[in-house]
Amino acid sequence: MVLLDGVALLHPEDAVFEAMLEGWARQQRGGRRLKKDTIERRQRIVRRFMEAVNEYPWTWTAGHVDEWMTYLVAEKDRSKATVRGYQEALRLFCDYITSPYYAWPEECQTRFGTYPVQVCHEWNTAAHLSDYEGRPERRPMTREEIQCFLDHADEQVDRAVRLRRKGALAAYRDATVFKVIYGWGLRCNEASQLDTCDFYRSPKAPELGRFGKLQVRYGKASKGSPPRRRMVLSVMPWAVEAVEDYVVNIRPRYQASDKPTLWLTERGGRLKPREIEDRFAQYRDELGLDKDLTPHCLRHSHVTHQIEDGADPKFVQEQVGHRFASTTAIYTGVSGDFMDTMMRKALDHAYAADQEMR
Repeated sequence: MVLLDGVALLHPEDAVFEAMLEGWARQQRGGRRLKKDTIERRQRIVRRFMEAVNEYPWTWTAGHVDEWMTYLVAEKDRSKATVRGYQEALRLFCDYITSPYYAWPEECQTRFGTYPVQVCHEWNTAAHLSDYEGRPERRPMTREEIQCFLDHADEQVDRAVRLRRKGALAAYRDATVFKVIYGWGLRCNEASQLDTCDFYRSPKAPELGRFGKLQVRYGKASKGSPPRRRMVLSVMPWAVEAVEDYVVNIRPRYQASDKPTLWLTERGGRLKPREIEDRFAQYRDELGLDKDLTPHCLRHSHVTHQIEDGADPKFVQEQVGHRFASTTAIYTGVSGDFMDTMMRKALDHAYAADQEMR
């Protein structure tokens, strides 16, 4: 409880509601160790719901949820993921204020003659039935598209050098960034946050030198949790050669090369994800490629091409940091040739088994 015993409240309804929100914040911050922005975002959702239905939590009903959801979907055209996020915040808040451990039911019964109940149920909330709810237009890049894209990025380096332009270093850096994103299956933010010390030797691959393994320290976090770390093994030697050449021959030419940051800017800062996305879009448009392609498609391509080349799906799952195999499957868009090969193997196996039975 956050309310002080024996203190008369001038506006008891508002005071109790604010105390509920504060107590909920303490519960998330203390026991669950959630981030401040996650807690504040959930509080804002609860406030919006209260303002929309014009009722306090101890008088909320499932019908209020139905009305608000109808408004969000029909008039505001909110996405499924957004609506489900709102419902989850309401459900968690109701779990807190209806829990006997926090005494809010007794407090509300004493003050207002009623008590809060859980208003989010299975029949009035959206279930998370799909592992991926992004745009279906997002797809892996084909091997031909990737080769064309990386060749174009390299050509920009040659062009800048030939014309003696200032942007040669940046063009070389960006070309290497894209090779690293594809070569290690990284997200944009993960690539942006890399430092030179994140590469390690692998005893199983001495030929790769100090670039046998890559530690990703800023992996995608669960809501309210810190970034997830993972170690990614180097599986594309050509990408190792590219990043080694950048680290040894190009990066030292930056004025701030004494910093640990892998991808430096001309002013000594760290290359931001937005800058990576903008440069990708520039090259993509210059080549006339599909406008739905983004740097994240390079990550999708890494997963797809590893699976096509025979890598164990579990290995690929660990490499890219997916908690569930179903998520890795969503990323995989194997080619027709691969599917035909798998069909041929399945048929050969079936014919062989049939022959043995005869």
